Amino acid sequence: MTAAAAEQGRICALATHCTRDLQARAAAHPDLFDAKPFDAALFGAVSLANAFGSPDGTPAELEIANRTALWIFALDWRIDYRATERGDVAAIAARCAATVAGEPPDDPLTRFLAEIRDRLAESPAYPQFSPVWADELRRMLDAMVLEWTWKADHAETGSWTPDLDDYLANADNFGSTFVNAGHWIHTSGRAALDRLGALLEASREVQRVLRLLNDLATYGRDVTWGDVNAMLLGADRASVEKRIGELVDRCRELFEPLRDACPRETAYLERQIGYSTGFYGAGDYWGAL
Repeated sequence: MTAAAAEQGRICALATHCTRDLQARAAAHPDLFDAKPFDAALFGAVSLANAFGSPDGTPAELEIANRTALWIFALDWRIDYRATERGDVAAIAARCAATVAGEPPDDPLTRFLAEIRDRLAESPAYPQFSPVWADELRRMLDAMVLEWTWKADHAETGSWTPDLDDYLANADNFGSTFVNAGHWIHTSGRAALDRLGALLEASREVQRVLRLLNDLATYGRDVTWGDVNAMLLGADRASVEKRIGELVDRCRELFEPLRDACPRETAYLERQIGYSTGFYGAGDYWGAL
């Protein structure tokens, strides 16, 4: 038995605990996860991603990251695939922002979000950093609204308005930095929390890498589902891969001044890149329509 295999087995056991938690949350919010793409494999894939990102974590420490990631899938489904009018998208975003601000939830999506908010509020750092968490949610919602607008415009005109730079500037719609913000508020110590702004800047660069890795894996599905993809914006696979390399180099530059004070958090971001490179090289999160 090798040490590496034993470590991977332990991480998979951690992911198994987390998967059961996500299955329980989905059962508690059945209206959010009744669409066919929310298959059993999705819960396991989300849990594995976060377990490999935080291999030294506990199931309780990973609750916020896992539940937030699962909630984002439900949000994405409602905005990208169910909303038919700009007003619908704006209303979803407004309800989510209001819930994080403390208003009572009024639909299945905001009820699950309020549950995550209340769990995160148990963390000692939450009172100080709740505005940061709310701002990351706003960034993600604004980016999702903009992407929905791009898709609606494409449906009307047959052409895409963003170029690759515009698309990457809007990568907050991917949601990983919102996940990371909650995860760090929930688990990080003072040294990392004092550098949360710099960590989130690095996370946004990682997020652009993950956005492009996802696009390489899901091009065929995105064409079928009508999603925007980097390779629909004038970029071929080779140019996307080149851009990923440039972004990874920039990530390393951002990690370097954070390593000594935030070793756990920088390792987490590096592992996100590594895990996603392997995962998207062979699979995807969503089930079939």
